[in-house]
Amino acid sequence: MTALAIRDDEPMAAERPRYLSDEARWQAVQQRDPAADGVFWYSVRTTGVYCRPSCAARLPRRENVAFHASRPAAEKAGFRPCKRCRPDKTAPAERQATAVAKACRLIERSEEMPSLAALARAAGMSRFHFHRVFKSVTGVTPKAYADGQRANRVREALAASGSVTEALYGAGFNSSGRFYAAAPGVLGMTPRDFRAGGNGAEIRFALGQCSLGAILVAATRKGVCAISLGDDPDALLRDLQDRFPKARLIGGDAAFEKLVARVVGFVEAPAQTFDLPLDMRGTAFQQRVWRALQKIPAGTTATYSEIARRIGRPKAVRAVGQACADNALAIAIPCHRVVRTDGSLSGYRWGLARKRALLDKEAAA
Repeated sequence: MTALAIRDDEPMAAERPRYLSDEARWQAVQQRDPAADGVFWYSVRTTGVYCRPSCAARLPRRENVAFHASRPAAEKAGFRPCKRCRPDKTAPAERQATAVAKACRLIERSEEMPSLAALARAAGMSRFHFHRVFKSVTGVTPKAYADGQRANRVREALAASGSVTEALYGAGFNSSGRFYAAAPGVLGMTPRDFRAGGNGAEIRFALGQCSLGAILVAATRKGVCAISLGDDPDALLRDLQDRFPKARLIGGDAAFEKLVARVVGFVEAPAQTFDLPLDMRGTAFQQRVWRALQKIPAGTTATYSEIARRIGRPKAVRAVGQACADNALAIAIPCHRVVRTDGSLSGYRWGLARKRALLDKEAAA
């Protein structure tokens, strides 16, 4: 499993319908929407050319515009390619995405992190330009991407290797100190504890009830690491045990019950700011998505494609959806505020009925 879903460069099926009608297509042309490039092309009767939706040329009059599903269709209708946006050539954004994808594959195949200069040469760019393009396409720097790859390798190797040292060097970390310093944020615990299924890790938890059903709250010394909702309290506890089969799970005391009561308060009034410390565990990409979700104001929603654009990954809509699905902190990371482009509700880890209920609570507030 890679840290970033680089290959997820196609919008979700729910994103496509906005370009099916001529009205929606004309709106994309007016906005010079780059997301529509490759979905359709438009021609201008008075000039005899066809363009990409994002073409920066002067906006034509609507009555002179026709839409085409492909370049060959536009040319068959008698139109020639625009010399400004060159719709018959590969778009710059596509070329950059292809170059970055190749760089990502190079990073994934290398035992040690390739130098920035080597990656830039392979992409045919200067170091500065490559670094900027890579971050624009993926949302993270080349180094952060490489660190995420090594962390994933360590996750897999820790379970199979004879020792932690063997696993981290095999994953490309040439310094044990660097890895041990980063491990708590990547694994949520020490590498040795992770390898042992959470053996020795101390996680406090408590089960309760709220208006949405059963709730489980768990926390490490760093902060709240799980907020789960469901119908069956035992199922919520089993899920926590499956994540950390050898961790030391401790039932909450009176002080912890107060923390749970605060979390329940956020469930009942989700419009208030969640101000408890969190122990968020995930890849660099996931954490970037989760931070973006935390910035969605209560009482409002955002689409998966909007979140993708906000983190600098406009084509990683599917990857954003998966990051929402992997969120283990209901309410605290408000993935319930993410909806489809048409405003309808999509999958929610704890059920669509709860997602609707949370949105209704926020709207009422």
